[in-house]
Amino acid sequence: MTDGPRTARPASPVVVRTAYSGRAVEYADLLGSMASVHPSDLQLVTSWADRIDGRALDAGCGPGHWTAYLASRGLDIRGVDLVPECIAYARTEHPETRFDLGSLDALDAETGSVGGVLAWYSLIHHRPDTIDASLADFARVLRPGGELLIGCFEGPAVEAFDHAVVTAYRWPVMELAERVRRAGFEVVETHTRTSLDQRPHGAVLARRADAVR
Repeated sequence: MTDGPRTARPASPVVVRTAYSGRAVEYADLLGSMASVHPSDLQLVTSWADRIDGRALDAGCGPGHWTAYLASRGLDIRGVDLVPECIAYARTEHPETRFDLGSLDALDAETGSVGGVLAWYSLIHHRPDTIDASLADFARVLRPGGELLIGCFEGPAVEAFDHAVVTAYRWPVMELAERVRRAGFEVVETHTRTSLDQRPHGAVLARRADAVR
């Protein structure tokens, strides 16, 4: 796997969808189960889910393991993903859970209708000049007081790198948090994690503070 910002080229939604379509099963085999989840991530996402009042969205659900896990704990959640092959895989592996094909920039949900949005590594392929569209739509669908949880690759600067599937971006967690704040959220917590065998990780937990204007 190449990991260098100088060779990475920005990826459009069509390029991202095509790249994951061709490797959906491979990706699911590698990362599509709760066994692959870091214990710290499991604790953070589970505690987030336990606070959610009402329905939730797993925005960019991929193979659907997080959606199914949270649904098994009693959360009213559905998964949404851009990639048809990921949705097909998720529906096959988790038939008791709802999964829908859709864009993170225009979620199929009414304004103020959900209590939580999980975007766990689902914004990593959004360019810095396009990520605000997804954040704005997350703000639209969340009710006041609803919570957003984002997982990302963390780094000292916003920069592209050659992710195993298609170009991704790492963010300084505080810079991503500022983007979230500007989209209409109150940032509650930020987290970072480093380990020898994984890229640095970041997370932003935020709350929709007021009604959509």
